[in-house]
Amino acid sequence: MATIQQWVAGARPRTLPAAFAPVAVGTGAAAAQGEAELGWAILALLVAVSLQVGVNYANDYSDGIRGTDNSRVGPVRLVGQKLADPLAVKTAAYASFGFAALAGMALVAVSGAWLLLFIGAAAIVAAWRYTGGDKPYGYRGLGEVAVFVFFGLVAVLGTQWTQSHALSLQGLAGAIAIGCFACALLVVNNLRDIPGDRQVGKRTLAVRLGPVATRTFYAGLIGVAYFMVPLASIGSPWVLITLVAAPVAAVPLRLVMSRATGAALIPALAWTGLAQIAFAVLFAIGLGVS
Repeated sequence: MATIQQWVAGARPRTLPAAFAPVAVGTGAAAAQGEAELGWAILALLVAVSLQVGVNYANDYSDGIRGTDNSRVGPVRLVGQKLADPLAVKTAAYASFGFAALAGMALVAVSGAWLLLFIGAAAIVAAWRYTGGDKPYGYRGLGEVAVFVFFGLVAVLGTQWTQSHALSLQGLAGAIAIGCFACALLVVNNLRDIPGDRQVGKRTLAVRLGPVATRTFYAGLIGVAYFMVPLASIGSPWVLITLVAAPVAAVPLRLVMSRATGAALIPALAWTGLAQIAFAVLFAIGLGVS
């Protein structure tokens, strides 16, 4: 039976920056329009964190019962390492998705952004189908597409929309940047797992591209994220303070481009998450000041 510490590790807390960052940027974009609502931002954060935890448990369950997590480098695998009953992990995933749905409905009710009900439902389905179901799209190299859409565009612009009922160039630029960072987190994870994924037939984008192209792809994602800063500064010059965070992103970039493999890439995952938070906080502050 898994311990509390193992359950926490199974939720993969290092991936939680992907939940916090879009809410911060979306709220900053709303603040730039004079429409920020702290209470609604907190509800959006609950939705995002619950979805992230849910997808982590769902991946643990689905990969575990398929046997693709039996020999992996990285965080705890509750099912793959036989630390917890698969049904318990599946239930934890469903509970997280359920809480995300409740928080999402509350957010929609107070904000009046009813269209987001359908988008939220699609996000939950996408979270489960990443590695779950009979044809998981994560096994076909489409994981980065879904992450960019739901943890970038939808999360940032959805947060902004619930608070201001309007979108902006700054919000769109921030959404693209945060989507790139979220993809970068997944790319590092999948780069680390290329040998094991190849062995079990899991055709992630990293497996399809190979290590060299995957490392280049990672660098491109970080580059595009920072390219969004001068774009967002049009009309909001204080956003340029985000460039102060560039040295933080340089740390995982050097690790990834140094041809590190396996466990040596784990620090790159943590540093990418830190770089995403630094980017999001400074970007949001810049928008708020503007």
